[in-house]
Amino acid sequence: MIGRFRRLPLRSRLALLTAVAVAVAVAVVAAVSWVVLKQQLEQQRDTTLTNVRPADETVVDLLDTCGNGTRPYPSPYTVQIITSRGAVCTTAGKSPVTVDARDLAVQPGQDPVLHDARAKDGKEMRVATTRSEVRGVYAVSIAQPASDIDKPLNKLALVLVLTAGFGVLGAATAGLGIARAGLRPVDRLTDAVEHIARTEDLAVRIPVDGEDEIARLSRSFNSMTAALASSRDRQQQLIADAGHELRTPLTSLRTNIDLLVRSEETGRAIPPDDRRELLASVKAQMTELAALIGDLQELSRPEAAPGTGPVQVIALHETAARAVERARLRGSGLTFEVNLADWYVRAEPAALERALVNLLDNAVKFSPPGGTVSVALSSSGELTVRDHGPGIPASELPHVFDRFWRSPSARSLPGSGLGLSIVARTVERAGGVVRLSGAEGGGTVASVRLPGAGAAPPPL
Repeated sequence: MIGRFRRLPLRSRLALLTAVAVAVAVAVVAAVSWVVLKQQLEQQRDTTLTNVRPADETVVDLLDTCGNGTRPYPSPYTVQIITSRGAVCTTAGKSPVTVDARDLAVQPGQDPVLHDARAKDGKEMRVATTRSEVRGVYAVSIAQPASDIDKPLNKLALVLVLTAGFGVLGAATAGLGIARAGLRPVDRLTDAVEHIARTEDLAVRIPVDGEDEIARLSRSFNSMTAALASSRDRQQQLIADAGHELRTPLTSLRTNIDLLVRSEETGRAIPPDDRRELLASVKAQMTELAALIGDLQELSRPEAAPGTGPVQVIALHETAARAVERARLRGSGLTFEVNLADWYVRAEPAALERALVNLLDNAVKFSPPGGTVSVALSSSGELTVRDHGPGIPASELPHVFDRFWRSPSARSLPGSGLGLSIVARTVERAGGVVRLSGAEGGGTVASVRLPGAGAAPPPL
């Protein structure tokens, strides 16, 4: 049964649940109303029976005519007496009511005794018996057919059942209509999802009306599709840019290898100096390809993905010192001025060191021969790297952290245009900020600020 219910469409389930809820509510209300009305009618009947007192003349007359049945008592009730000799006399035209021990046990001054009994003709009766003060009469009973209450109650029950049936049908119809109207936005959402799954068209948007849950769901769906479309565009742009950047070293590498292969095939040896230069070029291009692939792998990770290692408390000054030593190897002939104060941050050690190396490589690349690179870490946690190169025009500063972006003046220099993108991403992941600006007297200043403290935290 539950399985069949779950296989029904959602609107059918809502309509069915609405109908069941209304049916239960109506049934409870009808049953309670019927029971309360029955109790009130019975209480009212009992009160009436106990208050009815036939006149003494009527009782005497009934005693005188007992068994003759010649003078009917003009009343809707059945009046019956029990004589002192034990005879039972009933008003003419009425069926005698069975006398039981409760009628015989009634005492003078006692409240009327109420009980159910059956008449000789089979009718169920409600009887109220009191002790009589008329001479020769022991007790007087007033009886009323139970059908006087049962018939109205049965009619009421029929009316309630019919009313409940129409109410349930109306509720089911209304529930189906409400379900259709309420689920119309869900239908639009379903159609949009199916359209996207079928066509991969992420430009679909659902109209949003109001501030209810359906509107919030539609708004969230629109945000999700917009984010997916943006992510796909970035991936496509990354692939296009990567293909463009890979094409140049691959073309040069293929040309150099073709020269080496042709030399071997034709037997025409390449001069030793040219051969060494050619092999050096091949090695440099392979190194550039490896660096570019490594940068692409770094940038291909999701923004919220973990880095190369767990986040740890690390000494930024020590990491910066190691990065400076690696930069010295690449910047032979340059002078490095280093002033590093203690500063501890929470970051991924390997990722942060790579970012600092990229920042220093950028300074080394643009420094003139014999120039100076200044590296300073203040006691407030700001790391600055300054070179004395040509500097970056103000119009190009907003683009320096974009992927694959390279200044027109730097396109002849080695590099992939990804180094500063990796720097920005790593610093932002560590909760910091990085910026580049022009330096007084020429050159560029890169500033990195990471949250931290001047002393290492105590071990846990």
